[in-house]
Amino acid sequence: MTTLTRTPPAQALDRDAPIPLARVVRVELRKMFNTRSGFWLLASLVIVGVLATVGTILVAPDDQLTHNTFAAAIGFPMTIVLPIIAILSITGEWSQRTGLTTFTLVPHRGRVLVAKTIASVVVGIAAMLVALVVGVVGNVVGTTISGTDLVWDLSAAQFGTIVVGSLLCLLTGTMLGMLIRNSPGALVTYFVMTLVLPTLFGILAANQADFADVRPWVDAELARSFLFEGPPTGEQWGQVATTALLWLVLPALVGLRFVVRSEVK
Repeated sequence: MTTLTRTPPAQALDRDAPIPLARVVRVELRKMFNTRSGFWLLASLVIVGVLATVGTILVAPDDQLTHNTFAAAIGFPMTIVLPIIAILSITGEWSQRTGLTTFTLVPHRGRVLVAKTIASVVVGIAAMLVALVVGVVGNVVGTTISGTDLVWDLSAAQFGTIVVGSLLCLLTGTMLGMLIRNSPGALVTYFVMTLVLPTLFGILAANQADFADVRPWVDAELARSFLFEGPPTGEQWGQVATTALLWLVLPALVGLRFVVRSEVK
């Protein structure tokens, strides 16, 4: 006598399978856009790019209306806005009390953090590409108005280092979000790291000759500035890597441990 075995449906076979990472990334990207504040924060990337372009056309001397000038003018405000987006993406789970839902649907918190990081990087790269296009338009319009020749002095290598510098700023926001898990606290800490600490390092370097040689190896803002000024030298790449390890990687590992072990209320 032959016994027929009933094959379970596909849903039953896959019910214990983890949610694909790509799906979690799509959800995190949607969460960045689906609130009014999130939408306008992302829209501000385009808005500040356009405002920076217009300001450059109005203020910059005619002989400095080059593609590199427009790229630098647009890139500066984006290095401020992108970390804020990354911070709010992480801290929103605690400040908006959505962590219980998120970490219930995806129990592996590390996957959620990876998805949030990928989503923030995708937004950052997209913003940089938009900035490149806006810079091209600004260069064409600015030189047309001033009657000067078009100058395309932004090489692919320079654009690549600008993207790397911007992503380091963005990932610093991700790190602070994991480490502090509170939106106001993480934002204040970010501006202390980017505004107050470099000033203190500069004062110390001006008064201590020995520290002036050490400063590029411990001042993350100074090291990142090499990425926006052009392709760095080998020593400058070493300084970027050292400061990233000191101020980004090590704190991020501590923050990851806090996120994994902390109680979500």
